Amino acid sequence: MVYNLRMKRSPGLRRKKKKTKTRLAFVTVILGLGLFAAFLLHFDAEVVKKFEGQRWKLPSKIYSAPLPLYPGLHIEEAHLIPRLKRLAYRRVNRPVRSRGEYYFTGEELELYLHEFSYPNNTEPGTPFRISLTDEGRIDRILDLSLVLEQAGLQLEPEIIGGFYESEWEERRLLRLSEIPQSLIDAVLVMEDRKFYDHPGIDIKGIARASWVNLRAGRIVQGGSTLTQQLVKNFYLDSKKTWTRKGREALLALLLERHYEKDEILEAYFNEIYLGQNGIMGIYGIGQAAWFYFEKAPKELTLGESALLAGIIRSPNVFSPLKDVHKSIRRRNLVLESLFSEGKIGLKDYLQAREETVSSKEIKQRLNAAPYFIDEIRRQLSKKYPPRVLNSGGLRIFTTLDVELQRSAEESLRDGLARLEREHPRLKRFEPDAGLQGALVAIDPKTGAVRALVGGRDYQKSQFNRVTDARRQPGSLFKPIVYLTAFDQAAKGGIPYTPISLIDDAPITLLVGGKEWSPENYDKQYLGPLTLRAALEGSRNTATVRLSQEVGLDEIVKMAKKVGIESELKSLPSLALGSLEVTPLEMGAVYSTLANGGLRHRPKFVSGIVDPSGLPIEREDDGSDLANRVVSAEASYLVTHMMKGVIENGTGRAVRRLGFDRPAAGKTGTTSGLRDAWFAGYTPDLVSVVWVGFDQNQGGGFSGSSAAIPIWTQFMKAASTGELRDFEVPSGVLIKPVDQNGTVCGNGGTDEAFIAGTEPTKNCEKGFIKWIKRFFF
Repeated sequence: MVYNLRMKRSPGLRRKKKKTKTRLAFVTVILGLGLFAAFLLHFDAEVVKKFEGQRWKLPSKIYSAPLPLYPGLHIEEAHLIPRLKRLAYRRVNRPVRSRGEYYFTGEELELYLHEFSYPNNTEPGTPFRISLTDEGRIDRILDLSLVLEQAGLQLEPEIIGGFYESEWEERRLLRLSEIPQSLIDAVLVMEDRKFYDHPGIDIKGIARASWVNLRAGRIVQGGSTLTQQLVKNFYLDSKKTWTRKGREALLALLLERHYEKDEILEAYFNEIYLGQNGIMGIYGIGQAAWFYFEKAPKELTLGESALLAGIIRSPNVFSPLKDVHKSIRRRNLVLESLFSEGKIGLKDYLQAREETVSSKEIKQRLNAAPYFIDEIRRQLSKKYPPRVLNSGGLRIFTTLDVELQRSAEESLRDGLARLEREHPRLKRFEPDAGLQGALVAIDPKTGAVRALVGGRDYQKSQFNRVTDARRQPGSLFKPIVYLTAFDQAAKGGIPYTPISLIDDAPITLLVGGKEWSPENYDKQYLGPLTLRAALEGSRNTATVRLSQEVGLDEIVKMAKKVGIESELKSLPSLALGSLEVTPLEMGAVYSTLANGGLRHRPKFVSGIVDPSGLPIEREDDGSDLANRVVSAEASYLVTHMMKGVIENGTGRAVRRLGFDRPAAGKTGTTSGLRDAWFAGYTPDLVSVVWVGFDQNQGGGFSGSSAAIPIWTQFMKAASTGELRDFEVPSGVLIKPVDQNGTVCGNGGTDEAFIAGTEPTKNCEKGFIKWIKRFFF
């Protein structure tokens, strides 16, 4: 018998299962709605957080020092006209009328300064007339707005670099009220004519673009509103996918739900990408107006506004820097659209079409001083976190002179190449083994670092030899020994003078239980010498003997006071520069000497301003005040003797190579001929040059043959003001003395003495002496 085991389902069971499915569907819908709500809330919060927080990562811009213009300055030697071009000044063939113009006749220069905000003040944009001498030097400066003669003016600084994250987005943030209506109309007619009517998306536009994209099988047309363009740049990546387009539309709706149309439009005008200037991306209408036309947006003509509006769709295609003809055709299309929409009249339309378009590119010399900028970052990193430095929009004002920097780089490069050319044995083919050098220039009156070259080629080696290379200075240290002696004299100690005698003879000292016997460079000994002759001739044994007299501990104290911060030990070899120091430290030492015993610490930053214009750091905060560390009289005596180094001693090559200004300096060469130095200065500028190998190999060169040519080439280019000699302090007497140290008016050589230490013996006798005493 076969039984049918299939049982009929009861109606109750079927209803129960139906209810279960209904409940499951309901729960699924509820969960889906919940997830969608959470999704919406997440995106809604993201929209608000970004829009109300820090919208843009603003790079910190680094500025050079401004260029002071004053009577006596040679405008060609100061490279004034090229600097005006780099700063986007426009040359006109008539007297200046608006900011950013200059008019040059050869006899006069009219200059209408840009508006510029400094840490301490704001330059409103003032017109000046600068009269020139026949030699091309500034004679008079007249403020045309006040019709008053001025002692000087300053030309705004250049951007030399910046700190940023992945890319440099350069912006000048604007309020919507600062943008002319013609530019707003031009952008809206080209990018989103229904901007003030739609809720963030344009349904018809999306439908049209979707049909085109479906037929193409990929996304080829956007249909995006202006709000969607802002969302794409603000919140999303640049990938063209259906998912991203959906998120873009949703975020656009949410953005318009929270914010007014004008707020969105203002953000859009500050966000849009409008071209490239080297590594610097041009973002926003404010920066674009300056980049393409050197104007503020409110100063743009109708044609210029139309050109900017036309660039938005594709800056790399329609930029006048890429293709002037395409740019003009695109501008004219914008003008036609404005005319057809009734935004402009026929007269304005025709006039705007006739405007000329220039393809001239504005060039910024970014990263003009990479070693200098690295040191700026190192110093500021101790004060500010990376987020502030890289995206906080700081304006960092520095002490760098761009023209001196160019000259320093060129001088070092030429000098090292010359050495390798004249001495092929110095040539190395390994990337890290080549001949190297460093140069630093400092204003002794302020401590401002005016130029810094930390190596031969930054691309090959980022090691900064000015700030980080610790090398023996050799004879470059000797002036500190003589300074210590003269400072003791100024304080009433042993009355050392430049004509005091010291024995240049073999000397043996016990150091750590071992005998140490220094030798002179030429292995010869000259017997009793004046201190001047010992320093001019860089006599080792005489200097060591003097150091023993004045005391090694006192020399260490003096070295610390005048600028050396490295650890020093009171060893006899200290007098010959056996310690290790950086070129920057030696620059500080010689700056103190040049400044008459007043010490400034080397300064790189002169001020910092935040994005709102509030000064964070500035020069007048008292941090750059000079300290009197040694008497003016002792400093001057050393300077006067080092003038003799250049005239008669180991620095004679300075004169032979054509530098004829009053200057003082000292050569330095270390044992094994490993390091070649020259440090020298005028009253206005100190520069130190080092040449050697990073591996501390002997180069077979001296400070005179290797460093002086580099120093001289740089200083000849750097010295542009009127001739000035070193000022004699009131406590110093200049007396003509003969080779015996006797005051002698006829045939004597001028020598400097601290008052009270001058010689009293006079070479004049008899009747002539009586006549002078009686009548004079």
